[in-house]
Amino acid sequence: MMNTFLQLNTIFISILIESLPFVVLGVFVSGVIQMFVSEETVQRWVPKNRGLAIVYAALVGVLFPSCECSIVPITRRLVAKGVPLYAAVPFMLTAPVINPVVLFSTYIAFGSSWTMVLCRALFACAVAVAVGAVMAIRHEGSELRHERREMPMMPRTWKEKIVGTLHHTIDEFFATGKYLIIGAFIASAMQTYVKTSALVSIGNGKVAASLVMMALAFVLSLCSEADAFIASSFQSTFPFHALAAFLVYGPMLDVKNTLMLFQSFRARFVWKLIAYITVFVFAGSLLI
Repeated sequence: MMNTFLQLNTIFISILIESLPFVVLGVFVSGVIQMFVSEETVQRWVPKNRGLAIVYAALVGVLFPSCECSIVPITRRLVAKGVPLYAAVPFMLTAPVINPVVLFSTYIAFGSSWTMVLCRALFACAVAVAVGAVMAIRHEGSELRHERREMPMMPRTWKEKIVGTLHHTIDEFFATGKYLIIGAFIASAMQTYVKTSALVSIGNGKVAASLVMMALAFVLSLCSEADAFIASSFQSTFPFHALAAFLVYGPMLDVKNTLMLFQSFRARFVWKLIAYITVFVFAGSLLI
């Protein structure tokens, strides 16, 4: 019993240590967007054509070295600033997958091979574009839990903007951090009490392999900068397409960022988003 508790405690602390720096980065960027970027500026960044906006948003994630935890507050702030869901959601889905840090770690983890790197990047972009297309057709509003739009910024001095950024960062951190802690605890409990061997034992066949690895990605709730090393350890157990599903699904949905999504967006929308991502990742993995 004591050994189990110590294992849970160790996993819980390791998840927090791994995630906290990126959450701090995410809420800080959110604060910068709030204080320094006007609604008009944000809206000028997004192409007017919906198709171009979806593709642009999916690809611009390559410029943001973020993980799945830090990207949620940034996305919420962009939506509050007027970025449509069909552009904000693809950005949220690809940024933790196709940024240079994650792709480089994937390259190293899979023996300096570009095969999985390219597959992961293209697969993630395809899923993000597909989800963005659904957003453009079915979701017109912001779907934020709090519909209050951000007021246009009044002119401020640099000092006032910096102080405002710090205040916003602190407020956002405490609003988001509690969900990170709850998510980290749930993930650590699942890792402790849900044995990986039990999942592996049912992962026979192409369909089952994808489903098991997607479930494992959600349960483990690994940081996207490190998940490739875990995936590579399953190369002798699971086929390539299932490993790709693991590497795409995990950064898009895990225990931690799912709770953050529920904190930021309406529950009904989040459940639909989970369904869209799950269906597209699963279907895509079967085509690989």
